[in-house]
Amino acid sequence: MTKAEIVNEIARSTGIDRASVLETIEKFMDVVKDSLANGENVYLRGFGSFIVKTRSEKTARNISKNTTIIIPEHKIPAFKPAKVFMEEVK
Repeated sequence: MTKAEIVNEIARSTGIDRASVLETIEKFMDVVKDSLANGENVYLRGFGSFIVKTRSEKTARNISKNTTIIIPEHKIPAFKPAKVFMEEVK
């Protein structure tokens, strides 16, 4: 399902115009991105958590040049679904 399909479904089921729904979804995504960029996790009860994970430093190989490189520790965004959400999907 794409963002456009989500907007259409919410607009259809709530009666709110598509432009307002799209603006709300865009703002929600901005808030989640900004929070994660600032190192804050976002918890949505009954849905899941958007969290920041830290990947540790590791050694990798560039096989074309036959060299090793060090990939420094870095943070990545992740989503952890709630138990209720997982049970509904199963």
